[in-house]
Amino acid sequence: MTPPEPHILRYTRWLAAERGLHFDPTTHAGYDALWRWSVTDLRAFWGSIWAFAGLQSPTPFETVLVDAVMPGARWFPGAQVNYAQHVFSHADAAQAAGHPAIVFQNEALRERGELQQIGWPELRRQVASLAAALQRMGVQRGDRVVAFLPNIPQTVVAFLAVASLGAIWSVCSPDMGPVAVLDRFRQIEPKVLIGCDGYAYGGVSHDRMDVLCGLLDGLPSVRDAVLLRYQDGAADAGRLAAPGRTLHDFAELTSAQAAFAPAWLPFDHPLWVVYSSGTTGLPKPIVHGHGGVMIEALKAGALHNNVGASALGGDRYFWYSATGWIMWNSQLGALLGGTTVCMFDGNPSGRLGAADWTVLWRFAADAGVTFFGAGAAFFASCLKAGIEPATVADLSRLRAIGSTGSPLAIDAYEWVYAQLPKVDGRDIWLTPISGGTDFAGAFVAGLPTLPVVAGEMQCRCLGAAVEAWGEPDASGRSSALVDEVGELVCIQPMPSMPLYFWGDADGKRYFESYFDMYPGVWRHGDWIRITARGGAIIYGRSDATINRHGIRMGTAELYRAVELLPEVLDSIVVDLEYLGRESYMPLFVVLREGRVLDAALTRQMKAGIKAALSARHVPNDIFQVAAVPRTLSGKKMELPLKKLLMGTPAEQVFKLDAMANASCVAWFAEFARQRAVATGRPEPAVWTTTAVR
Repeated sequence: MTPPEPHILRYTRWLAAERGLHFDPTTHAGYDALWRWSVTDLRAFWGSIWAFAGLQSPTPFETVLVDAVMPGARWFPGAQVNYAQHVFSHADAAQAAGHPAIVFQNEALRERGELQQIGWPELRRQVASLAAALQRMGVQRGDRVVAFLPNIPQTVVAFLAVASLGAIWSVCSPDMGPVAVLDRFRQIEPKVLIGCDGYAYGGVSHDRMDVLCGLLDGLPSVRDAVLLRYQDGAADAGRLAAPGRTLHDFAELTSAQAAFAPAWLPFDHPLWVVYSSGTTGLPKPIVHGHGGVMIEALKAGALHNNVGASALGGDRYFWYSATGWIMWNSQLGALLGGTTVCMFDGNPSGRLGAADWTVLWRFAADAGVTFFGAGAAFFASCLKAGIEPATVADLSRLRAIGSTGSPLAIDAYEWVYAQLPKVDGRDIWLTPISGGTDFAGAFVAGLPTLPVVAGEMQCRCLGAAVEAWGEPDASGRSSALVDEVGELVCIQPMPSMPLYFWGDADGKRYFESYFDMYPGVWRHGDWIRITARGGAIIYGRSDATINRHGIRMGTAELYRAVELLPEVLDSIVVDLEYLGRESYMPLFVVLREGRVLDAALTRQMKAGIKAALSARHVPNDIFQVAAVPRTLSGKKMELPLKKLLMGTPAEQVFKLDAMANASCVAWFAEFARQRAVATGRPEPAVWTTTAVR
């Protein structure tokens, strides 16, 4: 199958015809010129994306951008949009072309060799039916509707129904523990909760009715509960009953015919709340707007992922994800372009205890996937398991591989090129990306017209003014570094940046999360190197956030789970993301006098973390220590400890005279030395460059 013309070429040809601007994105220099225009003339660039993507508004916008400031930039004032409205603007054409909206498989369907397909008319009918039901419950614009659901079509239906009304969506995966879910949902005081009775993973069914009951009891603002019987068609909904709360059945609510007219909303009307945890306090509830999410998704999907509308090739987009990861939101963005979304719910390695890393490849073949995305850890696992995808599945339709969540090792690049079929006589396109929950988009990604260099991402995204910065000077600024590692910053606003944090009335928490180091400049919290050719390499987090398999979690959440145990007095955890290596997360605990860390207590801690957070966030190892390094003000010194364990000498990262317990540093320094010897692979010198904080 010959791939269609890349959308980036259609876009640059459109720029020449409609705007008189000429760029050649087939060379590094030509793309660099296009990128520099996109991040300096923001109004012209984002206005061109609006027009090229065919965004519609019943009222004209006054200007593209009011003020190019961060935080506080205002985009497209006067415009009215709706995420669901734009999704279904493609429905008739896609259906006529014979392309479904969703192709789905879970473990039960996999066992039977079946796929579920949902056409655009059926998706629209179910969304309309549920939206009408939510209206009958009294859901209005700005009300919060939360979901405790897995990666399944019903979750897509629920999201689009909520968005169509102008209510605000938020979702957590059912494999998350109740503490982590309540820490998120309590902050936004939802009116409705939509939950499932359970989920299956690795051939094991998990009943979540008790957890769902606990969530409802912990969310007194919920007046209506909707149960999706996903694992057990006879699940007893009566267990969810409580005075002042009405119970509903999801299947019944989506079974009717109803008029469908998504509400026109201001460009910056809240769409969803997602959560990106800091290192202290509760998870940050980040609010994104309809318009910003839409225009970023349409730009990234077409120009960087080269995924197009149904009339332009019938793409089928698959990114393996759970609902707790921003990539779940990202995969839905493909619907905005009329693209078929392929979804798999279950364990990517098959039944527990009998690893089979061919599961997703066989699903991709059966579903006719053209773009296959997953976390970098998935491809590393396939490599280690010796998987040869092309020998177990017909991947002839596949033309692109996406990766994110952590840096992709060079040997994983080589494995992809060796194991996956060529496209039109050339290597398959491998396009790692890096972005984040924080702005629901990508900062660095791929481009189908540029060569791929193993170990790096191809380019900075259009409209994303990304640079690598060193330590700030007296004015709070830094010069841009080239071929040196520095803090990933974005020096110009983007439409998908947060509107605000929920409950952050004065904006203090928002400011401190991104703008405290470089005022007026977004600091993302990653280490990055911009290469001379314009590519990018991400070296992991520059803060203490836990990033396990692409799912970020604040250390404070883990501490709450561990320190609930009476034996634990104090704890500190670090997530060590190694470039080209698997991440390693050790937990260090201080125990009550006379207690010793034995196997039973270790199991108890790991079980507590798994129950409160998720299995992803269970540490690799737990060690007993005499003390946790703290500053004079009592703060845990997570980032200095992380740098020490990544190879930076202790004297460079710990300021002993600013510590409350400097004597404990010697133990951690010796631990770091022994670990470096045991692994046999000293960390790259890049970790000790002056560009790195």
